[in-house]
Amino acid sequence: MTTTDPLTALRAAAERELVTDIMPYWSTVAVDRDQGGFFGSISTYGRPDPSAGKGGVLNARILWAFSAALRRRPEPLYREMADRAYAYLVDHFWDPEHSGLYWEVDHLGGMLQGRKQTYGQGFGIYAMAEYFRATGVRAALDRAIRLFEDIETRALDPIGGGYWEARGRAWQPIDDIRLSAIDLNAPFSMNTHLHLLEAYTTLALACDDPRPRARLRALLELMLDRFIDAETGHLTLFFDDHWQSLSNVISYGHDVETSWLICEAAEVIGDQVLVSRARTVAVKMADAVLAGGFDTEFGGVYRDSKPDGHVDTRKDWWPQAEAVVGFLNAYQISGRAAHLAAAIKTWAFIDAFVIDHVAGEWHTQVSREGALVPGLTKADFWKCPYHDARAMLEVMARIDHLEQAASR
Repeated sequence: MTTTDPLTALRAAAERELVTDIMPYWSTVAVDRDQGGFFGSISTYGRPDPSAGKGGVLNARILWAFSAALRRRPEPLYREMADRAYAYLVDHFWDPEHSGLYWEVDHLGGMLQGRKQTYGQGFGIYAMAEYFRATGVRAALDRAIRLFEDIETRALDPIGGGYWEARGRAWQPIDDIRLSAIDLNAPFSMNTHLHLLEAYTTLALACDDPRPRARLRALLELMLDRFIDAETGHLTLFFDDHWQSLSNVISYGHDVETSWLICEAAEVIGDQVLVSRARTVAVKMADAVLAGGFDTEFGGVYRDSKPDGHVDTRKDWWPQAEAVVGFLNAYQISGRAAHLAAAIKTWAFIDAFVIDHVAGEWHTQVSREGALVPGLTKADFWKCPYHDARAMLEVMARIDHLEQAASR
């Protein structure tokens, strides 16, 4: 490949964005040097709110991002930030009485929400297993395995095989199990199962315990059989406890994110029949997003499609990040130019409108044309360096693989 090759240019841009923007932002602006850990909220223009609560998901995702970056680039600053995030997660989010991770602490690190959201426990596994892979700190792997055991013994439905959304602090059943205010109060969600899938994938890579790999297989098969519609290539977002669908909304970001995560899970399991099935489904999912959720005029992926057919054309930061990876993954499988073109056009939209080239990091949301949606944040309970940093790392690794294959 020549230096003008679009893949070479995309890889260079991804590395530059990771190294000169995303990681520096989270190691400077986001660090709470007075109260410890990282700020729970930062405005669009980089003003932290020292009084904001701190979410377990945010802290775990910060830990994952610095650990993943450290494993690929042994920078002392990345190790410092990963250590900081790990220590805060253990010291303030770990429940010493009932095990598991709290959902939220206050700005001083005191428990605010002690509920055991399965989604949050999954991100704890994802982060601690990745931290172990990057540093070799055995205590982190031990905690990741403990969280895995908690989930398997306390959050798994032994009849239907799915994972309940949430339990109380002592792992008792509770009435309101919603992940957020915009989610349904449903027993099973695609979102929780998807992020358990990535967590168990990383845990299986981090240890030689056969249990995570076995449960990863069961999770992947559940995703393929229950959550992904074989006819449409879209996800079903919510189910009741009898596996009856409760939603007809299409989430394009989750579709394209799932498309590559199922491939990663299958490859870690190592069953070639499962790998082939996952790849076929991944291409179908990417094509479904291309057909209904991709903006052919401006680039990028729309937010969602409602049951009445209305498409919300706003563009959140995270579906754009996942789309670059998902379309690139589809290109690696199919070799089709349309997949590569979609990845490159989405990146061009990100670079032009989503990345804040002045204040740093990525805007939470822009309009279809790229206008900033005001009043949002650069960091909060959900806004973090996980999607964008991961996308940059995935782009770099995947293009390296493509270039190595081309040179053989």
